[in-house]
Amino acid sequence: MGIEGKEVVSFGTFTSEFRQAASYLLEHGIRTVAMEATGNYWVILYDILEEAGIDVWLVDGRQTKQVPGRKTDVKDCQWINQLHSYGLLNRCFVADGLIKELRGYQRLREDHIRSMSMHINHMQKALVEMNIRLPEVLSQVQGVSGLAIIEAILSGERDPHKLVSLCQKDLIRRKGEELLKALEGYYSPVGLFSLEQAYQGFKFYRQQVASCDQKIQECLQRNQTDLSDIQLDDPRKPIRHNKPQVEDLGKHLLKLFEGKDATKLSGITDYSWFQLYTETGADLSRWPTEKHFTSWLGLSPGQNHSGKQKRSKSKGVPKTGQIFRMTARSLLQSKKIALGEFGRRLRARKGTAVAIKAVARKLAEQYWRLMVKGQEFVEYGIQHYHEKLQAQKKKYILRLAAEMKMDFKEG
Repeated sequence: MGIEGKEVVSFGTFTSEFRQAASYLLEHGIRTVAMEATGNYWVILYDILEEAGIDVWLVDGRQTKQVPGRKTDVKDCQWINQLHSYGLLNRCFVADGLIKELRGYQRLREDHIRSMSMHINHMQKALVEMNIRLPEVLSQVQGVSGLAIIEAILSGERDPHKLVSLCQKDLIRRKGEELLKALEGYYSPVGLFSLEQAYQGFKFYRQQVASCDQKIQECLQRNQTDLSDIQLDDPRKPIRHNKPQVEDLGKHLLKLFEGKDATKLSGITDYSWFQLYTETGADLSRWPTEKHFTSWLGLSPGQNHSGKQKRSKSKGVPKTGQIFRMTARSLLQSKKIALGEFGRRLRARKGTAVAIKAVARKLAEQYWRLMVKGQEFVEYGIQHYHEKLQAQKKKYILRLAAEMKMDFKEG
């Protein structure tokens, strides 16, 4: 810890020593502090300094890099102190209050979902090792029919006809013959043990996800008890995967955002909107323009120009930017949405990665405009998008004809 004109003083990482550091700063009249974001280690110290009434600036470590070969903790401390005193550092967004609590539950929920997905893969692997080709017939072995079959197999059932009878009637009608062939397996003790282990792991993490949903529900209800004045005019978009079991999630979000509905944007559901809220909060005006917002998301190109050389510089992959990228990836598969058509046209010329980033950027700009300026978004569809493209092409041809002094008659 460095104070200008004073010797560098070091403190340990125990809570009592964090409090000693806060007292030391106050004794020396320090009212503002800059600290580097290092994993999760900064969180407790940040909270203790904030609690002591000190204005804490959390800064990105990429802004505080020194000359190569001068890397020590003491030199870093002095360098950050100098940069902060000159006002050369930018402050990171730090969630607090309700946003901070919900973010903790949501990120933990996503960790559990990733672990649950790992066990789903293990279940599929165990089935295939016993030549039970269920993953090739069912789109999701963790669905109602798939889990019913797995539970029956673990209970000792081996008859393919009885296993098929556990499936939903519509599935039997469409894929009954394929299921019979797929369920004629070659069972082994190791395969059954592996399947049981994976199934138990899947059940455990599914319960953990449900517990996170309960905490999210309690947190939202504690913050907003009366939702009678909130009306959901349109039917909500379906949440296809990992739907949170949170009652009136859409109403809670509309209340938090004062009636501004992000689900009107292409690809945004109540769940993805909730994820965005836990990462950015409801007040997006802290980003002065949509360009500042997309830059913070890592969706705009970095500047790395030297002479005639112009190279792109990565801005990292912040969590919120990943949410927009995931939404953009799904939009590329859409058949009736203009943003999806725009992304497919760009993908044909510049590749998938560029297309996803471009679509995510456009979506993020629309989100910022909706939340800050209240500009309503209307999806006109692919036909309207094609008409705009034709109009642009016609305008370009007419201008080119005028430049070439050609007699071009518009038809």
